[in-house]
This record gives sequence, structure tokens and C-alpha cells, in this order.
Amino acid sequence: MNRIAALRNDAAVLRQMLRGMPKSSSHAENLQNFYGAQAQDYDRFRERLLRGREELIRRLVAKLPPQARVVELGGGTGRNLDFFGERLADLASFDLVDLCPALLDRASERMAHYPQVRVVEADATTYRPAAPVDCVYFSYSLTMIPDWHAALANALAMLKPGGLLGVVDFYTSARRPAPGLVRHNAFTRNFWPRWFAHDGVRLDPAHLAALRERLPRHELAEHRAAVPYLPLIRVPYYVFVGRRPDTA
Repeated sequence: MNRIAALRNDAAVLRQMLRGMPKSSSHAENLQNFYGAQAQDYDRFRERLLRGREELIRRLVAKLPPQARVVELGGGTGRNLDFFGERLADLASFDLVDLCPALLDRASERMAHYPQVRVVEADATTYRPAAPVDCVYFSYSLTMIPDWHAALANALAMLKPGGLLGVVDFYTSARRPAPGLVRHNAFTRNFWPRWFAHDGVRLDPAHLAALRERLPRHELAEHRAAVPYLPLIRVPYYVFVGRRPDTA
């Protein structure tokens, strides 16, 4: 794709983002209305925005048993499966779950040659695989789920004892974070939640606090990343990998 075409496609995505997430329908309809027009350019634009996904998958893959069963909640176009590399063929099953048909159509095209991958149109708060799984993860989706408490509880419920829960997402710190965690300044804590809320992304310090409380055995990395067309400021994001306790 030449530079002019790339800029034109970026402009189309940015126009949709400036319009914001519709708020007049169900959550599923809002997602379809918001992402339907930008599905073709979704991955290329967000490649520069959604950092840390490869790091999350790398951390998970290093801990997965052979023939693992994996679920991604809010899997969108299936781009994250590319980060599994050769390990994808070793998975016993992979359920990619999302509510947006426009993005799932892209996922079905991408994963057509992987019979162990199931593309499922379902709600992350209620979907359950047929049997407990070894790993569940959210990649920039936990902040987009209105009832994130239910989504997190559902993810933990479908995990085997000792199974892995992974999350990569935008966030801002609490005003007084727990010892050892990054503390963001007032501008960061106020600007980014307002910026992302326009597009249905809800940054909340409670997400990370809940993950750390529910999964005391965890790894956490806190980072910042550049944002396309906003060269002077960087958005915080985290990469979290925890293990469900061996007993429920």
C-alpha cells in the first residue's frame, strides 16, 4: 500500500473514531455500527496503537502445556493468533469470541486453514467452552466490556485450576497505587479516560486492582506507548499474566 492510500485509510478510521461509539442500541449493535465501516483497515491502523500484544502472547506461550486449550475473549479480527507462530498448530483448541460480526468475518478469513480455531459470536460475560481450558486472555477488550466484572468472573470460571489468565490493555493508575506500581500524574489520569471514553473504551484503575487481588500469583509489566497522530504524549498500558489458584 502506497503512502497516499495508507493516509486515506487512516483518515477513514480516524473519522469513525471521531464520531465515537454509538450509544443508542445494544452493546453488540454499537460494536457492529462502530467497527463495521473500519473492519478492512482495523488491523493496519491498530498495529501502531495496540502495543504489548506480542509480549502478552509470548509470556503465555512460554507457560502453556502441550495441546493446550485457549480462549480469547474479545478476539476481534484474530490478529493476535499470528503472534502464536508455530505454536498455534500445537493447540488442541482455540475459541475466538467476539460480539462484532464485521470483525469476526475477518477472523474467519484469517483462520480458515486452522481447524482447531473456532470463531464464535458470543458475549464475553456469558460464553463458556465445552470443558475447562488452560488459558483465557483479553487483548484490549476488557476496557470495552461494560460489565467487566462479569467478564473477568466468567474468564476465571472457565479456567482449569492453575490455568493462565492474560490481559493487555490501556489503563491509568489509581491516585495512590499499591506499593511498587507506577503512579501516573494528574494529566494522565484525567486525559486518557476522557479521550478513550468517546470510543467506548473505559479506562479504570479498578481493572488492574481486581486482577491483582483475584490472581496473587502473577507477572505485571507497566509501559507507555506512542499514539498515532499524537506525537507529544504517550498512553500507559500494562501486560498481566496470572494463574488461577489450584483450588476454586
